[in-house]
Amino acid sequence: MAHHHDHDHHHINAGGLFLSVLLNIIITVGQIIGGLISGSMALLSDALHNFSDVLSLLITYFAHKLSHRKHTVKHTFGYQRAEILAAFINSAMLIGIAVFLGVEAVNRIIAPEAIKSSIVIWLAAGSIVINGLSVLLVHSGSKNSINIRSAYLHLLSDMLTSVAVLVGGFLMKYYSIYWVDGIITLVIAVYLIYSSWHLFVESINIIMLFSPKEINIKELKHKIEAIEGIKNIHHLHLWRLTDNHINMEAHVDLEKDIPTSAFEICLEKIQKTAQELGIHHVTIQPEFSVSDSKELIHNH
Repeated sequence: MAHHHDHDHHHINAGGLFLSVLLNIIITVGQIIGGLISGSMALLSDALHNFSDVLSLLITYFAHKLSHRKHTVKHTFGYQRAEILAAFINSAMLIGIAVFLGVEAVNRIIAPEAIKSSIVIWLAAGSIVINGLSVLLVHSGSKNSINIRSAYLHLLSDMLTSVAVLVGGFLMKYYSIYWVDGIITLVIAVYLIYSSWHLFVESINIIMLFSPKEINIKELKHKIEAIEGIKNIHHLHLWRLTDNHINMEAHVDLEKDIPTSAFEICLEKIQKTAQELGIHHVTIQPEFSVSDSKELIHNH
């Protein structure tokens, strides 16, 4: 059995994450109090979204710390997949919040209530400033990690929803259009589902070890079987260990019974082919005259 791998660790600004948590706790508490006093469902929905940001950032931070723990004989992959689990929890939580908000929004549209709009305006403006700062603090890490990206999306979407709440506050203050509070809440709910769905599905695909969609398996098979000395590739497994690390394992039939030193030449060519297609870790089981299933994808 031979294998090859490389690693690509990414880092985040822990201080930036911690500051973002503190800022979002402040605005969440303020919006909950303001929402209860003003009677604004949109402000309370924004507070719930901000609270989800706090949870998202905390999960992000601890998952990131776990992912960089050393591998052990008990945890041979380490805790790298903790970040994928965190991304799943974050996105699922947002979708759950969105469903709750949607139901409440419909009730508010049917039966609108008078709202103290000045409180809504000031707290929405404060949320825009705080979430905007938080977005800047975590932006750099969002490009390399699905987990950091989930936290980044939380913050960015909340900043945008606060803008909607601010506009609604002005409409209620100057035109007494109180049903707009329910409309804004419903829009926030729909946007939460829209912004979270792709991340939710992507994290499930990784957890379920589905093959990365960007890799053409037929092309991979063709290129490997075109290597001199290789007769067939079968029992292929292709999966993401993390969002940016793809693993592959397979059996290959050799045309001749060759020594290990000769097989190493074939292995280097397989590794190069895999790397060109974006695969980082390759494990190959060489075979000669072995009577087993030669199907590319073997059903156990």
